[in-house]
Amino acid sequence: MPRAGLSRDAVVALAVELLEEDPVAPLTLARVAARAGVAVPSLYKHVSSLDALRDGVAVTGVTRIADAVEAAASEASGFAAFAAAGRVIRAEALAHPALYLAGQPAPGRDASQELLAAADRTVALLAGLVRGAGVPEAREVDAVRIVRASIHGFVVLETAGAFGLRDDVNASYERLLETVWSGLATLT
Repeated sequence: MPRAGLSRDAVVALAVELLEEDPVAPLTLARVAARAGVAVPSLYKHVSSLDALRDGVAVTGVTRIADAVEAAASEASGFAAFAAAGRVIRAEALAHPALYLAGQPAPGRDASQELLAAADRTVALLAGLVRGAGVPEAREVDAVRIVRASIHGFVVLETAGAFGLRDDVNASYERLLETVWSGLATLT
C-alpha cells in the first residue's frame, strides 16, 4: 500500500527539491526514496522508472517556463510581450538552473504525452510572440528556433558563470532581446 501523502506529484516534487538542492548529484530513485522516507520499491507505486521520474521533472520545468511566458506575454503585445517573455525565461532559469536544464532536452520517442504537450505549449507561445514581429507562417519554425537558441544560449552561459567581463549582463541581455526581435523582421 502506498505511503499516505505520497503520490506521483509528490514524488516528482521531491525529485525537483533534490535537483535544486544539489544539481551535481545524480538524480536517483534511491535519493528520492530516502527523502520520502520509503524504500525504493515503494516509489514504483507512483513512478514506473527513473526515466518516468525524470520525465515528470522535465514536465515541471517546461510547465513553469510556459506558465511564466504566458503570464508575462499576456500583459503586452509586440516587442514588449516578446521582451517580457524573454525576461521571465531568464529569471526562471537563473532562479532554478537545474530544473531549467532538466526541461531542455528535446522530447524524443520515449517522452510522455504530458511532456510533449508541455513542450508544444511552450513552442506555441513562442510562435505567437514571433508572429507579433511580422514573421510569416512559413518561417515560424526558423523564428522559434532562433529565439530559443538565443535565449537558451545566453542563460546557459550566464548560469555557468561565463560572463566575466565588466559590462552589465542585464544590459547585454536586453540588447540580445532587441537584436533578436529586429532580426525576426528580416525573416520573409
